[in-house]
Amino acid sequence: MGMTSPSPFKISIRLYCGDEIAMGPGKADLLDAIKAHGSISAAGRAMGMSYRRAWLLVDTMNRCWSEPLVATAPGVAHGGGARLTDFGDMVLSQYRAVQENVGGTASRPDHAKLTQSLRSRPRASQKG
Repeated sequence: MGMTSPSPFKISIRLYCGDEIAMGPGKADLLDAIKAHGSISAAGRAMGMSYRRAWLLVDTMNRCWSEPLVATAPGVAHGGGARLTDFGDMVLSQYRAVQENVGGTASRPDHAKLTQSLRSRPRASQKG
């Protein structure tokens, strides 16, 4: 029985540091954008988020890990340069590897049993 539709399983991995999310899908995407664009402001723009939001996410990451993930050029308001540190690169690639490993479990038999009865979209109402 071939399944052509994409898997309904969306497994999201978040690493917590106290109540803060130290790493999750959005933060990993932001790190990729910083790598690609070389600044927090440009990375935020590329992701459709404000500079402030992007900066707060970077600040949280840098406070949650034993070393900063992002290094910024000092003295330039609103996004001089920013780059991933070697440690940030390592954390990002390890996180992506975990995502890959967990995502690869979507073809397991227990997943198939769950999805057999899952509708492709919700009914308009619980009645009928």
